[in-house]
Amino acid sequence: MLKLYQNIKKLREEKGLSQDALAKLTGYTDRSSITKIEKGQVDLQQSKIELFAKALGTTSRELVGWDNEPSVKKKGAIINVLGRVAAGIPIEAIEEVIDTEEITDEMARTGDFFGLKIKGDSMIPNICDGDVVIVRQQDDAENGEIVIATVNGTDATCKRLRKYKGGIELIANNPTYEPLEFSNQEILEKPVRIIGKVVELRRKF
Repeated sequence: MLKLYQNIKKLREEKGLSQDALAKLTGYTDRSSITKIEKGQVDLQQSKIELFAKALGTTSRELVGWDNEPSVKKKGAIINVLGRVAAGIPIEAIEEVIDTEEITDEMARTGDFFGLKIKGDSMIPNICDGDVVIVRQQDDAENGEIVIATVNGTDATCKRLRKYKGGIELIANNPTYEPLEFSNQEILEKPVRIIGKVVELRRKF
């Protein structure tokens, strides 16, 4: 509570109040009580703290110093980062967990998430080899969104989705890679499956 008494003295002096004036505003008979309070020799009850706060034009929380203390970071939800996602294997069954990442509780409440370490340069410059993307599990996405998809029973790939009437394209950011184009029939036969949407990028230096 030492900060409380230091704040009382500091605010009193800033406002140009004498100890006698503050004593009258807070129900004390003379300045000696204020002297003892400012030295931390008197324990103040909450009702008195509120009186001092009102007299000094602040709140009891600020007077005690709580509002100036660094806030404690809330812990979020921990998700697994996978080195690869194999086609046909449920995310929760994949054993190649290479790391973990933390996402906010607010994000975690919106669905199921996993992290995926990117391999290759098909999505540069936005997403580079070794980056980790945070992925919300879902089997569809909107035009232009970046998705994780499995194609023809191979490991998952990270690409931008483009839909058209006859099928879809999975488009790399790197212009040296040709788009992967699939008709509606090929989507069913290969198969091509969207397993998640990329919602965040994590990059370590």
